[in-house]
Amino acid sequence: MNMLIYLIPIALFMGAMGLGAFLWSLRSGQYDDLQGAAWRILAEDDTDQPKP
Repeated sequence: MNMLIYLIPIALFMGAMGLGAFLWSLRSGQYDDLQGAAWRILAEDDTDQPKP
């Protein structure tokens, strides 16, 4: 039972850290362009081919 005295605050702290990281990613614009990566995969890109 004494171990719960340590585990509960550690779990709350880790949860707050995860929530803080998520809120930081929202504010920094990580989720602004959800479709961009999907369309970039399908786009033709000729820069990878060697030039003669």
